[in-house]
Amino acid sequence: MPLVNEVVIGLKDKDKFNASQPKKDGQFLSYVTNPTLPALLEILFGGAGVQAPTNFPRNDLVTAFLTGVPGLNQPTNVTPSEMLRLNTTTTAVVAANQSRLGVIGGDSAGFPNGRRPGDDVVDIALRVVMGKLCTLNLGCAPADAPSGGIHFTDGALQTSSQFNEQFPYLKAPLPGASH
Repeated sequence: MPLVNEVVIGLKDKDKFNASQPKKDGQFLSYVTNPTLPALLEILFGGAGVQAPTNFPRNDLVTAFLTGVPGLNQPTNVTPSEMLRLNTTTTAVVAANQSRLGVIGGDSAGFPNGRRPGDDVVDIALRVVMGKLCTLNLGCAPADAPSGGIHFTDGALQTSSQFNEQFPYLKAPLPGASH
């Protein structure tokens, strides 16, 4: 699952997390249920009105990062573990109709139901950690996430034109500056 190690797991446990088997990810549950990133974003951008979600434990993040979304990609008798899940019965979406925001953008074939090259996992993860799922009443209520409707972004927007329609999906890189 992209970005869990980078923005969810605390610095002191990153090596332990990387060495752990997914079936033992429950030992890191407190990082998911009580994340520090939303509090840091509130500290940095509180003057602009950004507020961290107030629902603890953050069961919405347990759904997003550890168990999968019920009715979308959560297996029966799931063991909470940080892994990418894919429901292979979901119909694929042609590139021109894909949402870069995957499931939160209304595209059930996108991230976190698998991951396509054009899925903007940074923007998705930022929005989810700040409470986007609460605005959709998935594990919490809109009132729990005052900034859940903000369109957080890293500014590196994805479009389907950046990728090939068939393998290899990634296009040749652009040449760098010639200094």
